[in-house]
Amino acid sequence: MSIKNQKLKDHFSMIRDRSEILFEISASSVMTSTFNLWSQEQQNLFLDICSGARGVKMLYDSFFKEILNPEHTPERLSSLLSELLAKKVTVKQVLPNDNERISDELSLVITDIVVELEDGTIANIEVQKVGYLFPGERASCYTADLLLRQYKRVRDERKKKFSYKDLAPVYTIIFMEGSPHAFYEFPDVYVHNISASSDTGIKLNLLQNIIFIPVDIFLNKLHNEGINTKLDAWLTFLGCDEPEYIMELISKYPEFEPMYSHLYDMCRNIEGVMNMFSKELQIMDHNTATYMIDELQEELDTTKEQLDTTKEQLDTTKEQLDTTKEQLDTTKEQLDIANSMNLKKDDTISSQAEEIIRLKQLLADKGVEA
Repeated sequence: MSIKNQKLKDHFSMIRDRSEILFEISASSVMTSTFNLWSQEQQNLFLDICSGARGVKMLYDSFFKEILNPEHTPERLSSLLSELLAKKVTVKQVLPNDNERISDELSLVITDIVVELEDGTIANIEVQKVGYLFPGERASCYTADLLLRQYKRVRDERKKKFSYKDLAPVYTIIFMEGSPHAFYEFPDVYVHNISASSDTGIKLNLLQNIIFIPVDIFLNKLHNEGINTKLDAWLTFLGCDEPEYIMELISKYPEFEPMYSHLYDMCRNIEGVMNMFSKELQIMDHNTATYMIDELQEELDTTKEQLDTTKEQLDTTKEQLDTTKEQLDTTKEQLDIANSMNLKKDDTISSQAEEIIRLKQLLADKGVEA
């Protein structure tokens, strides 16, 4: 059977039939209640995932943390990060959740870890997933927050021995399933590494780094060119749920097969996966609401800017009208003066004409021709 026509269930025997899954759900009032809370689209998505009709996008928070758990299988996350950073990375420890984070950040964080780079450098890496919530300004704030939290942690650990040289680079890695418009201006690029640099070439150890991965742009490339590199393989694993490409992936890179086996073993526990899926839907709803608030705020800000611009234009127009009115008033005064002078000239001319007539008459009376 060709890879193109092969189904996931043909390869992973632990995958259950859709009818079997529905029967188990209907046999439990708890699962039935949860299932009925979902929309038809969400129900079909859940059944498609568990029955192998489609794969799982591993950027789902719960699935990512389970399959790429750095405490149980650190080599998986180390491999992914090594491809993204283009250098050997070894996961050292997972950082605990920190309550002193930017508001609503926790719902966007997939993982927050300390890793060692191939040169021995220790780095903090945080993985985020909601690209449309991360324009440059927000990503900059989150990376600054990550650096500040590292500073506080290291300072508390080293106390009087603390030095700023103890601080390590920080990376905010942002996977974007729906990329902002700006990224589509680079349709052939699906990894953007951003870090500070000098226009003079001076080398300073500036610590903040951001990596944007527009997964939707990668998927366009995947559909046209297939899987050609290890980085392609990882992004396919994380972002693609099409069985054809999953089969191509495990054919070219067999090390991904155990991860899918792990996933489909999880899917045999229908109630457990339903709880994970429900949590994911809640996170998506929260992030969508946050995005909508941001969008509305942006619209309000744009409208305010437009109103301010219109007001400035109206003020300018009013000033121009006032100036024009002043000019018209001045012109009217000048015309009035000119008219007055003309009237005086007319009176003078009229008086002179009358005087000429009188003199002519006087001459005529004396028999003198004028």
